[in-house]
Amino acid sequence: MFDTVCTIPLSHELFAQAIHSAEPIVSVGLASGHVYTYRLPAVASDADETFASENGFGQIETTWKTRRHKGSCRALGFGSDGAQLYSAGTDGIVKAADVATGNVTAKIAIPRDVTTGSLDHPTLIHALSPQSLLLATDSSALHLYDLRDLGPKASPKPQQTHHPHDDYISSLMPLPPTAASTSGYSKQWVSTGGTTLAVTDLRRGVMVRSEDQEEELLSSTVVTGLSSRGTSVGEKVLVGGGTGVLTLWERGIWDDQDERITVDRSPGGGESLDSLAILPESVGPGGKIAAVGLGNGGLRFVKIGPNKVVSELKHDELQAEAVVGLGFDVAGRMISGGGKMIKVWHEKVEPEQKYDEDDEDDGNGKRPHESDSDDDSDEEQDSSEEERASTKRKKRKRRKGKKSGGNGILGFSGLE
Repeated sequence: MFDTVCTIPLSHELFAQAIHSAEPIVSVGLASGHVYTYRLPAVASDADETFASENGFGQIETTWKTRRHKGSCRALGFGSDGAQLYSAGTDGIVKAADVATGNVTAKIAIPRDVTTGSLDHPTLIHALSPQSLLLATDSSALHLYDLRDLGPKASPKPQQTHHPHDDYISSLMPLPPTAASTSGYSKQWVSTGGTTLAVTDLRRGVMVRSEDQEEELLSSTVVTGLSSRGTSVGEKVLVGGGTGVLTLWERGIWDDQDERITVDRSPGGGESLDSLAILPESVGPGGKIAAVGLGNGGLRFVKIGPNKVVSELKHDELQAEAVVGLGFDVAGRMISGGGKMIKVWHEKVEPEQKYDEDDEDDGNGKRPHESDSDDDSDEEQDSSEEERASTKRKKRKRRKGKKSGGNGILGFSGLE
């Protein structure tokens, strides 16, 4: 379904990944506290024009890089207008930066854990609208900030704080606004934490929490445009669990799951489903398809209605690190992240059949890519083993994959 365009090596382990909604930009947050922002080749302006990346002439540029946090960078998110990038680290600080330059424009001090008085490490950050920023933490706190209070010298306090779960918040997904919405922005969102799913409203707080699902819930996304027969509204929330099972939840019916899809049947229990993304309408064979990132570095593609796994790939074939970042850029390219690399994929194009017996071609057309590793050997050392051990992701299963090679067709600029 997809071919690797390029592999971008990282100097430290990936903890967070964010993809710009309107430009071919991806940012990553690392265990060392570094934040890197890359610009991929531009989107073709003509529908008949071939992407430069598919011809091998594209170039990935490192727009900027910096050691943004003293601890690891645990969460990243672009602002709703795409002009700001928000990062949150284990140093207890959220920083807003200009996407084009990387310059910090505002800071927020994360409130401490009320039960222990210690730093409350962030898990997720999301700009809900031009006014609202959501920040989730290890202590299950969900802080809501008014972005209008931000400034170069201000460190605003949360406008609201909720605790929708008893464990750390593992995923957060805004629900699409309803037809009655006047702003066009989400006011409700689904979160997962521990073994429960919850729905929180911007105006009314935590509205509902599901029954105990008896397995850890790790990732979530929303699929729309489904059949709206009977009581169905045509929207479902997909939730990835810790044992290889994807559950479907009907919007508005939050007490318990509606359907189950077994994505991985590994002996001894399925691999964790660490990340989820829905394929864009213009990508893939058609229908509603979810891309799933697994704890062993695998990628599975699941068709929704009928529910079945239709394809699989491997993000990491050497170290079998979990796929913690997964999404699609404005050009429809899939970007997966995990371990010490991110991969860029484009939709697989079947080679044209050739009839000249004297000029046969296998249609591969790719060449191995050689690039320098982005090695910050003179920078500060990676986060301590103690901090790594405290990371929630480290509790999940890891298996070693079979050794194999890779390929890539994009060049790099700005990697030293």
